[in-house]
Amino acid sequence: MRLSILLLFGLATTALAQEPIVPADAKLEKLFTGITLTEGVAVAPNGQVYFSDITFSHQSVLDNGQIHAGHIWRYDPTTGKTSIFRSPSGMSNGIKFDANGDMIICEGADYGGRRVIRTDMKTGMSYIVAAMYEGRKLNSPNDVTIDLKGRLYFSDPRYLGHETIDQPVMGVYRVDPDGSITRIISDAGKPNGVCISPDQKTLYVVSNANGATGFERLGRADDAKGPVAIAAPLRKGHMALMAYDLDKDGNATFRETLVDYYPEDGPDGLVVDQAGNLVVAERSEKRPGIAIYSPQGKELGFIKTPVPTNVGFGRGKDASLLYITAGSELYRIRLNTNGYQLPPAKQKRK
Repeated sequence: MRLSILLLFGLATTALAQEPIVPADAKLEKLFTGITLTEGVAVAPNGQVYFSDITFSHQSVLDNGQIHAGHIWRYDPTTGKTSIFRSPSGMSNGIKFDANGDMIICEGADYGGRRVIRTDMKTGMSYIVAAMYEGRKLNSPNDVTIDLKGRLYFSDPRYLGHETIDQPVMGVYRVDPDGSITRIISDAGKPNGVCISPDQKTLYVVSNANGATGFERLGRADDAKGPVAIAAPLRKGHMALMAYDLDKDGNATFRETLVDYYPEDGPDGLVVDQAGNLVVAERSEKRPGIAIYSPQGKELGFIKTPVPTNVGFGRGKDASLLYITAGSELYRIRLNTNGYQLPPAKQKRK
């Protein structure tokens, strides 16, 4: 009898393991359309969904000449309604929630804050986490991830903006709980998305080296139909998904390139599920969408979408719900895997 139960359990486990991460009948649902470019989607501990709307100053101009100042939207899954959480946003990009439930925000360039801030979600007050390195302004903080020790890791490339570029490299930085900042990666090309594995041993870093630090200032070529292309062609650089070994002190060492996308565009944001699989927003014009990879870089599934920017899992009963930012929209889709989230901080006894 016991042997039969074990055999049945083994068969059930095998069947479960073979279940595709992307269900065959999964449908992509559009939830909202914003202003310019949605980014940085993250779900708060209370289930509310927050995401950035990066309003490029050269595009988001009203008829009266006013320019949108960047926004953070809040989507309520219980009502289906979306409202402004913060405006101006400091041109927020990547967003994550730490173990205390506070919002960590990367603010970029193009009239943005060029810093990383933390917002106390109970009081609404915000605090500067990182804005300078070696006495100079950051380039344009893009994405952030957080480890179990409360250390923050953020990427600092530059894609657009009129501001000066003050750092000598586009790198990845670590912010320790005492506030000290260390540049830990300088060989990642043009780092964009960053994410720590659930076992805390790997830091995944995306390079999306598009060949420009101010693509909006390159001008356009015209034909009979109007503006069609960038006047001066760009030479793309490193386009890859990379894995770095992360030691107990938060130092990173390059291990391997999991996926090399060149000459296609590389990915943007990424997250991991509880099994350690990577869920990656891929911007290739030939195959835009969300790819799921094993920690070894084997593709396990793919979701076709408009050109995406970022991804974020839901929580609780909706831990298998994947939110996607793409173009100016917010989407969601149900998967057969649960997303990894930082466990909540232990409450101190009074």
